[in-house]
Amino acid sequence: MDRISIFSLIIARIFRSLSAGIIFVILPYLVLLELKYSSLILGFAYTVGTLSTAVLGLIVGYIADLYGRKYSLILASFLLPLSAMLIVLNHSLISLFIASALGGYSATGAVAGGGIGGIVAPIQNALLTELTDETNRTFYFSLFTFLSGIAASVGAYIAGFFKVDEGFMIAMLLAFISVIALIPVKSKNIRAHSASLKSKVVIGKFSITGVLNGFSVGLITPFLIPFFILVYHVPKSEMSIYTFYSSLIASVLILLAPYIDKKMGFLMSIAVTRGIAGVLSVIMPIIRIFSVSLGIYLILPAMRILSLPIQQRAMTQMVSEDEVGRAMGINQVTRLASSSASTSITGYLFSESEIDLPFFISGVVMFLNIYLYYRFFGGKNEINRPTRGSSVFKSTRN
Repeated sequence: MDRISIFSLIIARIFRSLSAGIIFVILPYLVLLELKYSSLILGFAYTVGTLSTAVLGLIVGYIADLYGRKYSLILASFLLPLSAMLIVLNHSLISLFIASALGGYSATGAVAGGGIGGIVAPIQNALLTELTDETNRTFYFSLFTFLSGIAASVGAYIAGFFKVDEGFMIAMLLAFISVIALIPVKSKNIRAHSASLKSKVVIGKFSITGVLNGFSVGLITPFLIPFFILVYHVPKSEMSIYTFYSSLIASVLILLAPYIDKKMGFLMSIAVTRGIAGVLSVIMPIIRIFSVSLGIYLILPAMRILSLPIQQRAMTQMVSEDEVGRAMGINQVTRLASSSASTSITGYLFSESEIDLPFFISGVVMFLNIYLYYRFFGGKNEINRPTRGSSVFKSTRN
């Protein structure tokens, strides 16, 4: 195992997450309070970022598998600091949308989930897959998400101490450092011999579940901070602290993923964690007591992402090694495309003061998503726990 390459990937992700954590908090304040646009415009900005992340993530996933992963990752990583630089130079609406597209300002996951800057996720996961094996892959996926979440939590916390321009300047510098940190990474140069996919059946199943998951997440996750701004009028300095704790909790709990993977397996971990998230989504708008809403905000992102390393492990175990980048990219494009649609819907509903409806729909869709996981991967197709050696899903690759 190449520890230097893994360490370099970790450092790069930490600095990228610090940058993302800052942007995660200050972007809604830039749009809603400083530029005085409506939540509909914020929704459009998130939609642009989400669609861009989906399309570019798919493209770089294909490029990585066919032409090499290291330099594809470095090239894609440049987009986040460039996006922050654009905001620093210009606050026009056009600049906002271009920056959102370049930086992937999707906010469709918890800060720990790495929503902002997510264009690089398929390549990073493909590289991490080739540097690990099935017995320790869930651990490393969890470790990366944990460290990313801690860094993003710190970024979210310090965002409250800076003006918007200062915040984007610092985010830009941190993102540039993340690019430099990738230079020592060594790739095994695993390349696909063809653009066709042998694992298209499995990839298709993950893509369908990804559509529902993305739609559910896109309905409410980008608007959790706006929810507190509009309903409780929480100032940025205070909201940054709550976001810090929410991300910190998600980051710490993600370390339980390897244990949950071994005890519950792939499907049960999905059902339990995302089922809790679905229930919390429905409860949040019903009980409008600040302490209750805050409690849900602190735990909801953790429930959203706790099964993520387990899902990633399962996917890499089910597809061919030279198709991981494309599998991750296709899964991301389906998830984020549906998320962009639901984000636009919520932006409109929030602008019309229909704040409750997106939370209710999100909960229902999440439970439908859990049902499909069992339909696609249950019974004889179930892959419960990480195994040694080759994939138990070789028969599904045809």
